[in-house]
Amino acid sequence: MSIRAVVWDVDDTLFDYTGADCAAMSAHLAAEGLLDEHASVVDALERWRVATEFHWARFAAGEVSFEGQRLDRVRHFLDQELTDAEADDWFRRYKTHYEIAWALFPDVLPVLDALAASHRHAVLSNSSITVQDHKLRTLGVHDRFEVILCAAELGVSKPEAGAFLAACEALGLPPHEVAYVGDHPEIDGRGAADAGLLSVWIDRHGGHTSVEALVGRHRIGSLAELPALLGADTRFGAPSTFG
Repeated sequence: MSIRAVVWDVDDTLFDYTGADCAAMSAHLAAEGLLDEHASVVDALERWRVATEFHWARFAAGEVSFEGQRLDRVRHFLDQELTDAEADDWFRRYKTHYEIAWALFPDVLPVLDALAASHRHAVLSNSSITVQDHKLRTLGVHDRFEVILCAAELGVSKPEAGAFLAACEALGLPPHEVAYVGDHPEIDGRGAADAGLLSVWIDRHGGHTSVEALVGRHRIGSLAELPALLGADTRFGAPSTFG
């Protein structure tokens, strides 16, 4: 059976989240006068990454709300007992720098153009609709997707099969007719494969993994490889027709 739809992860798949986060935190720490409190910018960024991953995992496990994980990330990073209002104000100041740095990866518009006529497109993200709707509109690709689903509203997050199956249900397609493209080999790759979708792991940085870890997944280094993997009849590489 051929693949009729592609469901996309957003952060670090379509959108350069890591690059934007690093640029934003560097600028934010300088603006807040906090650079001297860390051995280096690299050390500060690593502390922020650890805080983000820890509290995001708590959100994914249903232990805290989406808004709560943001506030707890700030408290964790600063190691301070802030009120909700204080933590929210700090995050909002960081977010100003973050949004300035938003950008799609350069291979995104070409592949969306190449697959526009042959496949339907949707988004499934472990975030919230408020966040990802705004992001996709700002990046100019919101209208490329007929369905946008996020964990905060679904009540289930990747890698749980229910999240992937909800995307298939929203498209009205069985899992074996849907491909999922994401950057995380376990959350995206294993989760999609276990749910019965064609699982495509975009490994932009050449991460290493065992053969066993790739069972059921297809690994690509660029989205330029996706049309061939899907067997799409496209002219990939033609200039983008989207503004």
